[in-house]
Amino acid sequence: MEIKFGTDGWRAVVAKEFTFENLMKVAQAHAESLKNRNGKKVIVGYDTRFLSTEFAKAVAEVFSSNGFDVIISKTDCTTPALSLAVKELKADEGVMITASHNDYRYNGYKIKGIYGGPATPDIIQDVENRIGKSSIKTGKTNWQEEDLNQRYIEKLISYIEPDIFKQKTQRVVHDAMHGTSCGLLRELLKNSFIETIEINHYKDPYFGFHHPEPIEKNLSLLKAKVVATESIVGIANDGDSDRVGIVAEDGEFVSTQIVYALLLLHIIRNKKIKGSVVKTVSTSYLVDRICKKEGVNLYKTPVGFKYVADIMLKENVAFGGEESGGYGFGFHIPERDGLLSGLLILEMINLYDKPLTEIIKNLFKEFGTAYYLREDLKLQSNQGTELIKRLKEEKPEKFAGLKIREIDLTDGVKFIFEDDSWILFRASGTEPVLRIYVETPSKELTEKLLQEAKNLI
Repeated sequence: MEIKFGTDGWRAVVAKEFTFENLMKVAQAHAESLKNRNGKKVIVGYDTRFLSTEFAKAVAEVFSSNGFDVIISKTDCTTPALSLAVKELKADEGVMITASHNDYRYNGYKIKGIYGGPATPDIIQDVENRIGKSSIKTGKTNWQEEDLNQRYIEKLISYIEPDIFKQKTQRVVHDAMHGTSCGLLRELLKNSFIETIEINHYKDPYFGFHHPEPIEKNLSLLKAKVVATESIVGIANDGDSDRVGIVAEDGEFVSTQIVYALLLLHIIRNKKIKGSVVKTVSTSYLVDRICKKEGVNLYKTPVGFKYVADIMLKENVAFGGEESGGYGFGFHIPERDGLLSGLLILEMINLYDKPLTEIIKNLFKEFGTAYYLREDLKLQSNQGTELIKRLKEEKPEKFAGLKIREIDLTDGVKFIFEDDSWILFRASGTEPVLRIYVETPSKELTEKLLQEAKNLI
């Protein structure tokens, strides 16, 4: 079978495509690629999925047998913890065994660069080209173990104002979604006056038979728990903890677009971090308005954090992220970090000493309202790509009665209207799925545009 890396690593169904044999083929190809680039040291981390520990040890054995110095995590760890360790322990690259937010049937192989972020496309391509071309080396298991999570926790604590959480007693609910963030927020806040209430906090390779993805439809328990315990916020992290979902004190899910805007303001206004901002084409118009008012340079990229990370490596970037709940910070590493994102939202709430709902109202008052919806439609064959092709060729002047100010072809087709509202059509490159993203100043208009888009199918 052909093994191909997607937007962030190779992912496949365990015991079907993701077998020890195929995994070790990938590891051997990666080892040869890194050796060709004069690499000598590798760090391996893994999540809470079925057989992740054993898969990680198999990868470590291949690298060890190829003459590399290998460090393996003592326990399951978050993806940002692995990425941070690669940078701080001066490894040449890292491997994270995880399928991130995919369901329990999957596992995966992520490659992290020396800088502590996603491997560049040329590295991925070189690894892919080598898969299955050489015999797999095994037999040596002389690696070291390191507590990657503890190093990571200490780093995150250093970013926060030391006394910000010692002003009054509060509660926060943390939904680890049975993944790698289990117990970590409690550890981060153990010396504060904040009580951490944990749900889905035991490690389960089945993830409670839910997708470990912190989107609204998966967070009904978190929403109810926040209200029941009178907590100031709910924080959820995905399986490998590089994404975040936020629930306000009233039990309502906060759109990932609003979370992006809140974090951006907190970073540049309150924490005074200097640098550019990076957003993907599917991210809120609030970002453009904030950057314009604050005089900050804004880069726009196709969808995918690898594009954000690429600019973070080349430019001085204060903050970057995407609409899927993955946010990166220039003072940290060029990597999405769900736990740090949640911690910074908590810091912001304490700094303003206001409920999150009121902070969001103030955001809307200053920069305008924004309501966002996304829907992924499973279609037959190439319906999605054909629709996008047609929209590109027709270049309509209006959509749903609204005049189109601009058509952006960065990634799919994006119609931008005169009031900054927009709708984006993107076809998946790996499955027959059409993704539709909409943002307008009102819930009603957002729902209307989404329905009009679906009517095109």
